[in-house]
Amino acid sequence: MFAERVLSGMRPTGRLHLGHYHGVLKNWVKLQAEYPCLFFVADWHALTTDYDNPKGIENSVWDMVVDWLAAGVDPSQATIFIQSRVPEHAELHLLMSMMTPLGWLERVPTYKDQQEKLASKDLSTYGFLGYPLLMSADILIYRADKVPVGEDQLPHVEFTRELARRFNHMYGREPGFEEKAREAIKKLGSKRARLYEEFRTRFQQNGDDEGLALGKALLEEAQSLSHGDRERLYGYLEGGGKMILVEPGALLTEASRMPGLDGQKMSKSYGNTIFLREEAEPLAKKIRTMQTDPARVRRTDAGDPERCPVWQFHVLYSDETTRNWVTQGCKSAGIGCLECKQPVIEAVLKEQEAMRERAQPYLDDPSLVRSIVADGCDKARKLAQETMREVRDAMGLSYS
Repeated sequence: MFAERVLSGMRPTGRLHLGHYHGVLKNWVKLQAEYPCLFFVADWHALTTDYDNPKGIENSVWDMVVDWLAAGVDPSQATIFIQSRVPEHAELHLLMSMMTPLGWLERVPTYKDQQEKLASKDLSTYGFLGYPLLMSADILIYRADKVPVGEDQLPHVEFTRELARRFNHMYGREPGFEEKAREAIKKLGSKRARLYEEFRTRFQQNGDDEGLALGKALLEEAQSLSHGDRERLYGYLEGGGKMILVEPGALLTEASRMPGLDGQKMSKSYGNTIFLREEAEPLAKKIRTMQTDPARVRRTDAGDPERCPVWQFHVLYSDETTRNWVTQGCKSAGIGCLECKQPVIEAVLKEQEAMRERAQPYLDDPSLVRSIVADGCDKARKLAQETMREVRDAMGLSYS
């Protein structure tokens, strides 16, 4: 059984805003305290849509990492690295492309959806068709069993699971697999070997899921097994071959509720963003000039918070007492729109001030960021190399 591990990445496409913070980064900060986490800059993925103008990617990479650190991503808790600095991603992507049915890529829901959304770009390239496969390689090369995704990305996790299953089925049947598995059973010791056989029978003959769970728990406790023998026995327990690539599970995350300044989804393309680490004066000005309930033409007109984009900020940033004050004051015209906005301004400024403080050491000395990323790339590459050794062995490409 492989260790618990979370993997998530982000494309460097420009400055991050509060939508990224509330939709992704806050969750990363939470996850890094609960699991071993790897967070990566998906610069190769950025090329799938910006292959014709890649020059801006480099600056975006470093700005984005500073934003991560400002948001609270902690390099002492999580591994931060850049995708292209770990070339094993490309190697696994290439090898898996040899055994991935073309129809599997064409049916990924986001393929046609993104083509329609980005109709102004020429996306009739293999890179764009194959980007779900590259995403799968990103996950599988670290044997990540947990991938935080929104509901719309669940099909991609299932696609990755199918690829892992297909790979293990095709290449996990090493020569003499059963004989090697039986030899590995003996290494458990007589008592554990007997229990293992009992649990295996319960699962394979009777479909007893508890037998499978008990068998896996037994193998987790068996410290004397080599990595190869352990994976053979997991596969033998389930009736398959040696597990080489791990089928990931989805960590379903809530969709970001961060609205833009106009009430639509916060997006640079809509021009309605508040950027991370934005200076106090322009930030406050943006919120003061936000659209409000169109029914409140005059200060004396009553309004409805549910129709006002500012209310959506209160939902995220204000406590219950403040929200009650807003509701009562708006509906009775007891407060004006500028009064309503002031608690939001103060809350967002406080949040942003903390981010600017965390970011300042890295802005003063950019070598600190380079050092964090270099260390993360080294750690990530060691994990990736371990997986690739087993992948090459399974495919008969080690030539040792």
